Amino acid sequence: MRTKDDILRMIEEEDVEFIRLQFTDIFGSLKNIAVTPGQMDKVFNNKYCFEGSSVFGDKYYYEENLYLYPELDTFMILPWRPQQGKVAKIVCDVCNEDGTPFELSSRYILKKALKEAADKGYRALVDPECEFFLFHTDENGLPTTNSHEKAGYLDVGPMDFGENARRDIVLMLEEMGFEIESSHHEHAPAQHEVDFKEAEALKAADNIETFRFAVRSIAKRFGLYATFMPKPKAEVAGSGMHTNINLFKNNRSIFRDADKATTDEAYWFIGGILKHAKALTAVANPIVNSYKRLILGTDEISDITWAEKGEKSLVKLVKGIDDTKVELRFPDGASNPYLLLATCIAAGIDGIENQINPGKEVGALTKGEVIDSLPQNLKEAIDELNKDDLIKSVLGEEFTRIYSDIKNDEWQEYMKEVSEWEINRYLTRI
Repeated sequence: MRTKDDILRMIEEEDVEFIRLQFTDIFGSLKNIAVTPGQMDKVFNNKYCFEGSSVFGDKYYYEENLYLYPELDTFMILPWRPQQGKVAKIVCDVCNEDGTPFELSSRYILKKALKEAADKGYRALVDPECEFFLFHTDENGLPTTNSHEKAGYLDVGPMDFGENARRDIVLMLEEMGFEIESSHHEHAPAQHEVDFKEAEALKAADNIETFRFAVRSIAKRFGLYATFMPKPKAEVAGSGMHTNINLFKNNRSIFRDADKATTDEAYWFIGGILKHAKALTAVANPIVNSYKRLILGTDEISDITWAEKGEKSLVKLVKGIDDTKVELRFPDGASNPYLLLATCIAAGIDGIENQINPGKEVGALTKGEVIDSLPQNLKEAIDELNKDDLIKSVLGEEFTRIYSDIKNDEWQEYMKEVSEWEINRYLTRI
């Protein structure tokens, strides 16, 4: 456990001049208040606050200030910043004035879900696989969707133009204490993936948030723009965030028995994910663009299926040499990792508690068997969320209401837009 004295010593020894008090809004976007070392006593005593309605939106009518409570173990120095006058960050919980957790804090929602799991004896380890694009910027430094590279899956330089940026991303993350499993070029030109070693669920979510910030910051040093947008280009593969979960009880994985055979609990966990999959997409695939990656009748993921082999199933049972994990293949990089893990872990445990059979794996299905599918747009996903009592209870009634209102507004804005595709297809024909 890191102490206040540890942090103060690191600040002095490493010549840290700014500390970012980092927290997350409803959608997983990072927010921060920057302070100097002389203000750390105020930080440790939870004196920094902000206007709740300005961060959490006008759907939440809250006139009181919200306070930042730092989690000391999350203190990190950002290695891509200047070596003299360094910058550090620390993750904060968002609390009410009396110190109670703020109900719309997504980090609190995950903490609450993990406590409920722990009360039942469960502990989750998570390792995400984060995909992103590195695009060129224009002459004004603004992002584009352009790239001159033609590299594909697992290619290396000189075809992989982003190799140096990806290498620096990994090295700097490791300098910050991240444990990286591997990194490589993905299927689409300019698309990359960094895979994490497994970590406790809360730490994994914190790491994803910091990772996204680090990737964007380091890419900028190379004159590139990093985006986690699920489908920035129609003609190439989209970016996901495959999420591997291993569930433990009494310090033993419950997905594999002593003979290395897959347990009933692993299949029931999958059954819970499949049962709640439609509602989960509202969190795992939270923007309009997410559904360009979940299209029925294409090679993209859309059917509510599972498999031990096969890349197009919604859920995959991954049997490794040393462990067995459940891989969720539908989440994307637009998701808020705290909400994603809170809801998916709860859904899986619901499957175990109710012994939900996941049905046949996709390879065993016969022609003509009906397969259910995911929502095909954001509106359908939000409707499914509001039908699912379990997922609503994980998020909380007030959070679900506000989240649904904001996302329905987003859908309406999208529906009012006239796209370039519509103009090109219809303007001269009708």
